[in-house]
This record gives sequence, structure tokens and C-alpha cells, in this order.
Amino acid sequence: MTTPAPEERAGEAFTESAAEAVQTAVMAARLVMAIADAARRHQQRRQKGKEDDLPTAEEAVNAIGKDVERLLPSDVSVALMGEADWPQPAQQLLALRKSGVDLDQVLPRVGEIAVNVCDQVAAKTEGTATDQWARAVRETLPAGPVREAILTSPAWPEMVATMARLEARGVNVREVLAAAHNEVLAVDQAVAKGLGATVEPVMSRDAQLSYGPLTTGLDLPRDLDLSNRKRALTQLAISPQENQRYTRWVGEAMPGYERESDLLVASRQWPLVAARMAQMETDGEPAREHLARLAKDTSWQAGPNAQLGMRLVQAVSDTLRRPAGDALGESRATVNTAAARATSPSVDPTKAARAVAPAEAGTAPHQQAGLAPKRGRTR
Repeated sequence: MTTPAPEERAGEAFTESAAEAVQTAVMAARLVMAIADAARRHQQRRQKGKEDDLPTAEEAVNAIGKDVERLLPSDVSVALMGEADWPQPAQQLLALRKSGVDLDQVLPRVGEIAVNVCDQVAAKTEGTATDQWARAVRETLPAGPVREAILTSPAWPEMVATMARLEARGVNVREVLAAAHNEVLAVDQAVAKGLGATVEPVMSRDAQLSYGPLTTGLDLPRDLDLSNRKRALTQLAISPQENQRYTRWVGEAMPGYERESDLLVASRQWPLVAARMAQMETDGEPAREHLARLAKDTSWQAGPNAQLGMRLVQAVSDTLRRPAGDALGESRATVNTAAARATSPSVDPTKAARAVAPAEAGTAPHQQAGLAPKRGRTR
């Protein structure tokens, strides 16, 4: 017997997830039908003093089947009618029709509810898996073209499913990723060379200007592009689901300051703030408790309105880096002399960073010793 290819196994995983979503949708549809039947019974008891008997199972299945196929989404109708106790909801539906209910009006609405439930289940399943494996990639691989290529690949969903399958079979997926990194990087560089492109990305202006307290300890790509929000989040290995979660955390931490929280999230430096929260999650640090200080210490409000966004970025960076036990008070953000030299037009940021704290091979220059993630990254 031939062993299925990874793509086939990935396809099987997605098929299983889709089937689970449809089954959940059927459960929701059955719940709605049961509620409608309960309403029918209640009304009949009130008006007649008794309930009408349900039609026989055989009569209901024969009378309702075609309407269910016609009025419900095909995947939901097939799953519903394929269940062993399908006669029960069929009896409920036929009883509703005999009581004057127009199934041509009711069943499409039931179908809409079922589809909505199906979409929610599918999104949650995909989002949870994406978060887990995007974090694994972020923690295992250094920032750079290989990591970005993985997370932006059209095959990423299939990769997620394959990694999940491998882990379920006892494979250490992080070891596989780490071992493959150098080989894949060599391929990337060879292709770049063949196309006449620069192999080593030039340090971008965004990377130079971001170096300092805002990014100390983070895995910062040399070609960081903050002008493109979607790409910047990908470069920092922040999944859309994680970004939404961190955005929600900021809003919850600043009740009554909706405009200010929106301004923070809309700022150019937001991907770096999100990356800090992602790193704190990895390290098991209570990012949400740190964020709560923003509403208690509102010193960021003082100053020109035009600079409010930047003050918010600096305030959140300060509060996320400050130890949990620190008392509130004057901001503890200090001048980082290495960062000051790094952003000087007369000094190469990478040289300044290395002069302060030599970086390990494959690690962003400003990822200083002693500030690396607690669980570390395999390079």
C-alpha cells in the first residue's frame, strides 16, 4: 500500500475539519427545529388543551426529504438526512407544516443559521491552528526571507495541517523546521543570485529607526517594512488572529479611551507593539496586566495632540517592558545610548549594536544577551 503524500495528508486534515464544522452546523439546525416544534406544542396546548400527535416516521421522511434537499445547503441537508435519527427532525418539520408553518420561509432561515455556525467553527479551528504554528515558526526560525516565505506561502494552510499531523505522530516539528532552515536559506540565496538580486537584505530605514527600547529583545528583520502593515506583521510572524487578539487587549485595557486605543493600533509602529505582546505570551508574562497601567498612568496625555500617537507607542512599550511588580509613577523609559548611536546618520546600526552586545549567528543585531526569550529560539 502506498503511503499518502504530505499534501494528501494535509487535505485529509482539512476534510476532517470541514466535516466537523458541518456536523456542528447540523446540530445548530436541529436545535432551531426543536425550538420551533416546542413553540408549536406550546401554542396547541394553550389553544386546544392538547398537542397534536406527530406524523409517523415513514410519512415524515417521505413527505419532507425533497423540501429539505431543496431549501437547506446541500452539505447540511446531506449530513442531516444521513443521521440515524433523521426521522425525528423530519416528524417535527412535517408537524410544523401541518400546523400552518410555511417551510419555504422557515427552512432557508434555518440554513442561514447553520451556515453561520459552520463558518464560525471553521474559522475558530483554522485560527487556533494558525496561531499555534505561526508562533512555532516565530520561536524557531530567525526573522528573514525563509520565515516570511513560509508565512506568506499559498501553501501555508497545508503546511499547518502537515505540521499538526507530524506532531500527532510524535515528531518534533520545531527540530524539523530548525534543521531545514539553512538548507532552505541556501535555496533562497541561490535563486536570488540567479535573478541578479542582492542576497543579504539591506537594513531598511524602518529597521534603523526602530532599533532601541521599542525592539530590544525582539527578532527584528533587517528589511522591516512598516509602511506595509500586512507585510510587517508577517515579517514579525504575527498571525491575523494574534493581531486581532492584541488589538482587543488594548481596547479592554483602556476603557473610555476608545479614540486613543484606536490611534495606538493605527500607528505605524503597532506591529512592533504586537510583536512585544507575542514575545510576552511566549515567555509566559502577563501582557494584559501590564497594559492595564495605560489607564492608571495617563501621563501619555500630556503634550501636543499631533504627537499623541507616538507618546502612546512609547507609553505602551514602557509599560510592557517594565517588571510586573513596579509601582506606577514617572515613566522609567531611559535613553538607550546604543540606540542613539545606531540611529545616528554617521554610524551603521549593525556595527553600533554589535559593539554593545555581540549577537549570536542568525540573530537580529539588537537582540541583546540576557534579553532573549526565556524559552529561546533554535537557530
